[in-house]
Amino acid sequence: MHSSPVRSSPVRERTVVVTGAARGLGAALVHDIARRGGRPALLGHEGDRLQEIASRLPGPALAIEVDVTDMAALERAADEVRRRLGPPSAVIANAGIAAGGDFAATDPDEWRRVVDVDLTGSAQTARAFLPDLRTTAGYYLQIASLASLAAAPMMSAYCAAKSGVEAFAHALRAEVAPQRVAVGIAYLNWIDTDMVRDADETAVLRELRAFMPAPARRVRSAESVAARLVDGLERRRTAVYAPPWLRLLQPVRGAVPPVLLRLPGRTRPLLEAGLSARPTGPLGAGGAADRAATRRTRP
Repeated sequence: MHSSPVRSSPVRERTVVVTGAARGLGAALVHDIARRGGRPALLGHEGDRLQEIASRLPGPALAIEVDVTDMAALERAADEVRRRLGPPSAVIANAGIAAGGDFAATDPDEWRRVVDVDLTGSAQTARAFLPDLRTTAGYYLQIASLASLAAAPMMSAYCAAKSGVEAFAHALRAEVAPQRVAVGIAYLNWIDTDMVRDADETAVLRELRAFMPAPARRVRSAESVAARLVDGLERRRTAVYAPPWLRLLQPVRGAVPPVLLRLPGRTRPLLEAGLSARPTGPLGAGGAADRAATRRTRP
C-alpha cells in the first residue's frame, strides 16, 4: 500500500470518522485518510483489530469498538472522538454486512439484521455525529452500492438496505444543507474484500456476477476505491462513483429490473442441482464478527 504523505490535502489535520473500519474498504479508507494527514477515528467491531490498524498509521488515530445499531454506544463514541481528536469534519458511514440466498428460505432475524446494520446503523451514525458536522460545516459520505441502482436476486436484504441508504442520504442532504453540512453518496461495485470473496464461494452468487457484462463483474482493490472516495470527500461531492462508469446507470436505472428478470434462467440449473441454494448467512469475516458481537449482547 502506498504510504507517502499527501501534502495540502483538505483532510490534513482534520478528524474523519469511518465506521466498519476493521477490514476491507473501511481499513483502506483510514489508511488513505492518514496518508493525507487526516486524523481518522476507526469505529466498528473487532476492537483488537481496530487498535492494531490505528497503531500502524502515520499520525494521530483513535480506535473505538462499537455496534452502529446501538445508539447509546454511538453517542458515547462521538463524545470520545470529539474529546480526543476534535469534532469531525467528515463522517463516512461504511459499516455494512450482507447475506445471500433465496428470500423465502432466509432466517427472518438474519434478514432484519442486514437492514438494521446497513440502513438503521447508517442513520444512527449520522444522528450521533450531526452536531459535530454542523459545528465544522462538515461532510457526511454514505456508502451505497450498485445494489442501490439495480437490485439483484438472492441479495434481497442487502439490496433493500442499500436502496434505503440512498434515499436516506438524499433526504438528509436537503435537511442539513441550510446548516452548511454537505451529504454525498458513494456508489460502489465489486471490491476485493472478505465479503465478496466469501460470496464467490457460493455457486449461485458467483454465477450472478459472471452473468454481468465484463466491466460490471470486475473486482477492484479496496485501496483504489478508497482513494477515489477520499478524493470525492475532499471535494464534498454529492455523488462518487467507483468505478466512474456506474454514473451511466442513473438515467436508465428504471430499465434495469426487466433485464434482471433474465437472471433466473441462468441460475435455475444451479438451484435445481442444489448447489449452494441455501441461505449463506452473514458473508465474510466482517459478517462473522457482527454475528459474534450480536450473540454476546443478547440477553
